[in-house]
Amino acid sequence: MVIREQLISLCLSFDNSYEDYPFSKKQSSLLWTAIRHKKNKKIFALIFERDDNLYINLKCEPQHIDEIRESNKDVLPGFHMNKRHWNTVKVNGDMSEKELFKMIEHSYALTLKR
Repeated sequence: MVIREQLISLCLSFDNSYEDYPFSKKQSSLLWTAIRHKKNKKIFALIFERDDNLYINLKCEPQHIDEIRESNKDVLPGFHMNKRHWNTVKVNGDMSEKELFKMIEHSYALTLKR
């Protein structure tokens, strides 16, 4: 079982990334951990817990988003995000850690470009 700190560490293993907490508890009942690129400040992962589950929002190319959601029940439209470009993944569901890592890597690459 992956815990929040492990997921944050995994995301921080990508080059030139850092951890940020853009929303204070006063603004939301959820604690959001944003993982960003140092150079362009773009978010590539948003980590949060809801209903005793750990989730991560990840960017995805729109042409692949439906296929990914249909192939895995733990991949949902992005919670509080643009649903054509972001997915929310239930971390400790049926998705393997290897698949999750690929999705994080893909989000990292997509947001690095700008």
